[in-house]
Amino acid sequence: MSDYRLTTVETVRGAGSWAFTAREGDADREVFLVPCADEPDGEGENSDQPVRAWINRCTHEDQRLHREGVGAVTRGGSVVCPKHGSAFDACEGACDNGEAAGTTLRSIDVEVRGGAVFLTDDDLTYLYEGLPDDDGDDEGPGSSSHLTF
Repeated sequence: MSDYRLTTVETVRGAGSWAFTAREGDADREVFLVPCADEPDGEGENSDQPVRAWINRCTHEDQRLHREGVGAVTRGGSVVCPKHGSAFDACEGACDNGEAAGTTLRSIDVEVRGGAVFLTDDDLTYLYEGLPDDDGDDEGPGSSSHLTF
């Protein structure tokens, strides 16, 4: 079983999101963490899992949701796709609006113990913090969203 210490809940909350790269079979996967608990002190209905981990791709189009230097755009408990504005629930991964409506982000198993976040997904092996360079996509996507960031 994979059980790698990634970061702390405090770091994820402070930055708004946190990303790492992992190996699944022969492929590298980008993963990002976002806060999930309802209250900053970890109280509320989701306090048992104060952060969630998701594959770093919009379900509508092969688009990063977390970008280096920017992080994941979040609003009202949702992660927003910077290209089309679809909003994914940060705790459940489900989308009920925009181009990705009716889809759910792929979750990655993590556990919080003593304020630290551990990768516990048997299918992934941690490689490094952050995302790989991706041949010039650092400027971000062209947006067709009605939302401005």
